Amino acid sequence: MLPESRFRSEKLAKALVSRIEALAIRLKRKINIMEVCGTHTMAIARYGIRSLLPKNIHLISGPGCPVCVTDEGYIDTALELAKSGKVKITTFGDMMRVPGSDGDSLSDYSDRVKVVYSPQDALSFAKETNEPVVFLAVGFETTAPTVAATVLLARKQNIQNFSILSAHKLIPPAMEALLSAGKAKIDAFICPGHVSTIIGSKPYEPLAAKYKTPCVVTGFEPLDILQAISMILSQTLSNRSDVEIQYRRVVNPDGNPKALEVMYSVFEVENASWRGIGEIPKTGLRVKDEFKEYDAERKFSIKVHPKGKSDKRCICGLIMQGLRPPPNCKLFGKECTPTKPVGPCMVSSEGSCAAFYKYSRDDHSLTHRKYVRRNSTKTRQ
Repeated sequence: MLPESRFRSEKLAKALVSRIEALAIRLKRKINIMEVCGTHTMAIARYGIRSLLPKNIHLISGPGCPVCVTDEGYIDTALELAKSGKVKITTFGDMMRVPGSDGDSLSDYSDRVKVVYSPQDALSFAKETNEPVVFLAVGFETTAPTVAATVLLARKQNIQNFSILSAHKLIPPAMEALLSAGKAKIDAFICPGHVSTIIGSKPYEPLAAKYKTPCVVTGFEPLDILQAISMILSQTLSNRSDVEIQYRRVVNPDGNPKALEVMYSVFEVENASWRGIGEIPKTGLRVKDEFKEYDAERKFSIKVHPKGKSDKRCICGLIMQGLRPPPNCKLFGKECTPTKPVGPCMVSSEGSCAAFYKYSRDDHSLTHRKYVRRNSTKTRQ
């Protein structure tokens, strides 16, 4: 593996920025590039990449944070399970403070909730207790295979007190939903590196071809992202709409066939509700009938609420669709902060609001002024 400094070279960064500037001059128009990965959102904010770009190159954040898109109804169901006292909930830490319909969160019932670092940790916990253990299976194609592998292991070891509550979601059909809706002007995608290690680059090819939208799979270092932007501009100037892999040190076109095989041995595709966006067809994963004993919905005769209630003042849904920047929200930095979040975009460490609050919220910062100016409602009209 190359040393970290290789991807943070100031000399190479300046060369890439100069190339982007030259391409942007030739482009002679505005271009909107959406990243659909929370880690990219955080990296772009952390390294001040927006402030390095020419004024006609706009980066907008999409629904790439799994915590942010987890619907209130799912949180409400998890809260019902916790409050029932009949099960122990296990979850990743960033789910603890996501608010449900009534504003409460799993952190309010910490005596019934255990934070784990992996689904295997949840299974190990189930082995140590006689209580039923439910793992909150949240995430995209990156985490779904590990959850599926854990279900297979639970069956192999005949562990009966373990089950999952699935809220897994699929990225490519969500990207198509954004394009087909046409609400946000998306000219190109920075595709998610983590997800693409599993699914590869081929699933993006129909999107690029149908909507004439260049796609580049990239890594998470500043030079990765700058190179991806350069590749997108080169495609645009050449009137190409291809899927390219900048992140070749990790991603290949076919992804990880074994991981996909494991994932689809346990899960099947269903429609899914995305927080602040609504139902998107064929973007969710549910447990197959043959593994129903590990499906918390069926095991405890519950039903994930199809739609929960949210604070109407929160505009996380618009932010995740690339329609508004975080500072456009009246709650941002006032009633909604990382220590007291109102919406999931501020709760998650990879949420757009959290990233912007941490790195760009100073009203006098160049990044803040550019981002608000470029992405405000008035600019879009």
